[in-house]
Amino acid sequence: MVSARLLGVLALLAVAGCHRAALPDDLGEVPAFRLTERSGQAFGSEELRGRIWVANFIFTSCPDVCPALTAQMRRLDGLLEASERPMRVSISVDPVRDTPEALTRYAGQHGVGTDWYLLTGDRAAIATLLADGFRVAFADGGPPERPITHSDRFVLVDERLRIRGYYHGQIDEDLERLARDVRTLRAATTS
Repeated sequence: MVSARLLGVLALLAVAGCHRAALPDDLGEVPAFRLTERSGQAFGSEELRGRIWVANFIFTSCPDVCPALTAQMRRLDGLLEASERPMRVSISVDPVRDTPEALTRYAGQHGVGTDWYLLTGDRAAIATLLADGFRVAFADGGPPERPITHSDRFVLVDERLRIRGYYHGQIDEDLERLARDVRTLRAATTS
């Protein structure tokens, strides 16, 4: 005969086992795109399909926000186990100046490894991708002291190219929430 206490413990364990973190909302699809990686090779959505990834938006001549966003993207690695880490993709919002060579220099200056993709390409294609694909802010042609304005968001994308979250790249709590959401997506894809 099973005691009432044991039944209570078993009921609690059953409830705990069913209480998984909810998947982040599906916020729409990243459309197909093809840009140029700092290596000079074509790179885009097809290489990312089937992988969990995080995108952000930078430009190499940015004096303050972009280096901080790059540092935060590096910090994300420290919040996750190696097996949990998403692919990282930084898209230049200044493709006229950010050639593959400029992106390579930036990577060297900021400790960006070869497993982190820095992309550039046609300005119109990037502007459309940011506005209509990722749905983030972007404007260029501003005053000389701030010619480019862009989103500081990190965008979590699942293996089906579905956007699963937006996170302020400069806020530690958002970075921690991003790490939790990456773990949740990873768990869902491996179960």
